[in-house]
Amino acid sequence: MVKLNQTAHTEFKNDMTRLPMNENLQTNITRCSESEPMIKIAGLTKIYRVGDRVFKAVDDVSLSVNRSEIFGIIGLSGAGKSTLIRCINRLEEPDEGQILVDGVNITACNRHELYEQRRDIGMIFQNFNLFQQKNVFENIAYPLRIAGRNKAEIKERVEELLDFVMLREKKFAYPTSLSGGQKQRVAIARAIATNPKVLLSDESTSALDPASTAQILDLLRKTVDVYGTSVVLITHQMEVAKDICDRIAVMENGKIIEENDVETLFRRPKTRLAQNLIKTVAVTTEEAPINASDYEGSVYRLSYDEKGAGTPVLSRCIVDCKVDINIIAGNISKVTNTSVGYLYVEILGERQNTEQAVKYLRDRGVVVQEVQHELG
Repeated sequence: MVKLNQTAHTEFKNDMTRLPMNENLQTNITRCSESEPMIKIAGLTKIYRVGDRVFKAVDDVSLSVNRSEIFGIIGLSGAGKSTLIRCINRLEEPDEGQILVDGVNITACNRHELYEQRRDIGMIFQNFNLFQQKNVFENIAYPLRIAGRNKAEIKERVEELLDFVMLREKKFAYPTSLSGGQKQRVAIARAIATNPKVLLSDESTSALDPASTAQILDLLRKTVDVYGTSVVLITHQMEVAKDICDRIAVMENGKIIEENDVETLFRRPKTRLAQNLIKTVAVTTEEAPINASDYEGSVYRLSYDEKGAGTPVLSRCIVDCKVDINIIAGNISKVTNTSVGYLYVEILGERQNTEQAVKYLRDRGVVVQEVQHELG
């Protein structure tokens, strides 16, 4: 029997297999035009009752998510973010309001219609939720088997996705042998296996180190660029939101208290919560001393100007140059094309790849200085 921890098993099975499949099912589902938002939420409320106490986890929320957009929902723990995202595919049942996904009223779908619609909604979680006794290929293939694809179709699609998430060499590996970042890449491949129009990301980078986080964010952006997917990203990490999101909604006590494009939100936050969250990624002016001898790889100080910091150079450098980059210290505020700051990083890899990475960074306007002696 395939083993999965109980929480993971429940969440994934609810998402993929709760409803019976019927390929010949006739439904009344119609799609909206390409000019309409992919997701429209109006007056959404989710209530929990504990004894006599009534708690609104989501309180009269309205928002829209455009096609091929990464829409972030940020806020402190307990704000209602995860409950909101789980209402979109009805892992949580809303009490009031309406959710439209590509013109389909999810809240009005019957059991069979909901099953059909869930094929267009993928989801990734903080804890990966991989089947521990299935290898990478089998984990990615799982939703395709559920959807009734034949063996040839499954093999072709899984091979494509292994290349897409850069895990071909891990094709027959099992989750216990993978790093956290690799597990999340498998989870993304599985979530997009059926070419969903929407990808829901619930704190998908919270358990990862900075280098793995950069890789996952780059992969999510690549998913949008290649497949045109609309992504809803839940996070309490403002750094993550500002690095990848096109627009951001700020959530507090179950309500959306502020919403704007990422650059405007960072430049002119209106609410106290947004202002406080932005302070967590503000640029620092004092640099802590770094001793290069404390690290296995080569240590560099990276200074970013406007031109060099306007693109996700670190995540792309990791992929293109086949190196690992660990952030040691420093801070940087990078909002669209406005960025200032510094970073100390450790670059790990073959010597020629490390040299290529340094050249890659310098070619993109980053000032790179190797740290050879203790500073301070």
